[in-house]
Amino acid sequence: MTPEPSAGAASGGAVRWRAVLALLVGTFTGTLLNNIVNVPLRSMVRGLHVPVTEGALVVTSFNLSFAVLMPLTGWLGDRVGRRRLFCWAVLTVAAGALGAMAAPSLGLLVVCRVVQGAGTAAILPTVMGLLNDLHSRDQVGLVLGMWAAMNGLGRAVAAPLGGAITSAMSWRWVFVPAVPLAGLALLGALLFVPAGRGSDRPLEWRGALSLTAGCGLIITAATAVPESGLTSAPVLVLALCGVLLLGVFVRGSRRRRNPFIDPALLAEPSYVRSSLAAFAQMFCLSAALLAVPLYLTHAAGSTASRAGLILFALPGTMVVLGPVTGSVVRRLGARRILRLGMALLIAAQVTLVLVLDTAGGALAELIPALVLDGVGAALVQTPAAVGATRSAAGRVGSGLGLFNLLRFTGAAFGTAWVAIALGAGHGGDTAVFVVCGGLAGLGLAATWAGRSAPRRLDAASAPAGLRASAAEPPVESGV
Repeated sequence: MTPEPSAGAASGGAVRWRAVLALLVGTFTGTLLNNIVNVPLRSMVRGLHVPVTEGALVVTSFNLSFAVLMPLTGWLGDRVGRRRLFCWAVLTVAAGALGAMAAPSLGLLVVCRVVQGAGTAAILPTVMGLLNDLHSRDQVGLVLGMWAAMNGLGRAVAAPLGGAITSAMSWRWVFVPAVPLAGLALLGALLFVPAGRGSDRPLEWRGALSLTAGCGLIITAATAVPESGLTSAPVLVLALCGVLLLGVFVRGSRRRRNPFIDPALLAEPSYVRSSLAAFAQMFCLSAALLAVPLYLTHAAGSTASRAGLILFALPGTMVVLGPVTGSVVRRLGARRILRLGMALLIAAQVTLVLVLDTAGGALAELIPALVLDGVGAALVQTPAAVGATRSAAGRVGSGLGLFNLLRFTGAAFGTAWVAIALGAGHGGDTAVFVVCGGLAGLGLAATWAGRSAPRRLDAASAPAGLRASAAEPPVESGV
């Protein structure tokens, strides 16, 4: 893909920030749709006359299509142009939302959720790439901090908004807010985001298929753990087949001249560190967002509404700190803030273990622990995104897509781990956060692994549209 116009070449400061606003609205729309069905799910299954176990497909169908398609949609953004793909993505999201609102059966609702997930899969890596294209190096941290805050805001408001809309009207109306939001994002992109050009890079379909299918099977295995158990035959078979397909992808990518994703780019220390940190952060975040309300509503006897208000301390902190983190990264450097965030994330897991083990989950101790967890997550999310976008792999859409896929694989694994730990019986609540702390510790250790050096995209192996940029100054690692 021919690089998009730089900040200096794009119209002007005001226009660039309007472009950022349009991209952030698109990001918020996708995140909102991801989580807005969680509260109304029981109303949906009652209205469609299906059991709750089948109704879970409304959630998992979105998550699966959203996660596994991101590397492919990242490549597609390079091929057709990132602004064009973003516009098509928000239209797809709006169409899926309208279809879901009118769906007469569970099957059609699930299809519409797959459509919404596919549209959102195109939004996330495309927005990261466009934000990096539109802004200079010293501004990227700030705008990615805003992007992180918008992700947190969508996660934070989705559950209460979905519950309020369902109570006031019907579960069908929970999809309506996505339509005007998608329209605003589309209009803003057409008016303010530079068009750019696509590339003639062909799709290396064997690598794309093996990567997509392998990740899809592994994520499906993780989502099946709460229902089937870790050692059940379906989970083990799915996981094994997924690992084998990923092995096929790695082996094939090393042997092909123009692979779907160049393994040499993925091995860059900056990209590896950012991806591992993001995986650990999303694992811890998803575990907390599931384990804490379960603890409060069962062991502590709290009402669902009270548990929701307590839990809001975590994503709410992330929303507030997102833009602030971007500014701090700009001043102090991405890797330094990443290490601080991982350390605070470890401290938060230790605090949660102590609170649940000794204080019985008392409100006075639990809220500060969740705030600390939110601070750590915020200080990891933005510098990890900065490191990924500044790496050589981050200049390729499929590389950004894979980074986001790894993030949400961490979320799927975190949810599965909660089911395993709580299913084990006594002590499961604290075991959840012991493992989260250990994984965060590995993520912190990884920030010292390897040494990032400025590097160029190899003109022989870079995608066709990026070969011209291989002669540009070296890509400096962000983390």
